[in-house]
Amino acid sequence: MKITITEPGIGEEDEIIIRCKQMDEHLLKLVYAIKAGQEKLTVMKGADIVQVLPKEVYYFEAVDNKVFLYLEKDVYETKLKLYELEERFRGTDFMRVSKSVIFNLSKVKSLTPAFNGRFEATMKNGEKLIVSRQYVPVLKEKLGL
Repeated sequence: MKITITEPGIGEEDEIIIRCKQMDEHLLKLVYAIKAGQEKLTVMKGADIVQVLPKEVYYFEAVDNKVFLYLEKDVYETKLKLYELEERFRGTDFMRVSKSVIFNLSKVKSLTPAFNGRFEATMKNGEKLIVSRQYVPVLKEKLGL
């Protein structure tokens, strides 16, 4: 595979061109990751509306019909539903790990087997999340286990 990077001229926008004989799963994941990483999420904290890059998000959690996103130290609310976030970030490091949580695999520090076939994920910010046994096979596949 050959990779060429050139700087656009003045007034030109950034552009990514992929030339391939066949679009395989690896390239598709790369395209999804690039697209998802560029789109900012518009979120709220109280009356403030801010934009957040997906790579800053540790996890999304649904609580009482509201969806919150957790960064290293901050918590924001989004109007998007978990299923919408799951679809938006399909093919990236985000994955559903329970009925109410989607986490960013790149923000996981360690995974430890827990009771009843579940896993406990320790995030890089120290928080702990449970991976339901229903999602453990998907997690293992994503990790190549």
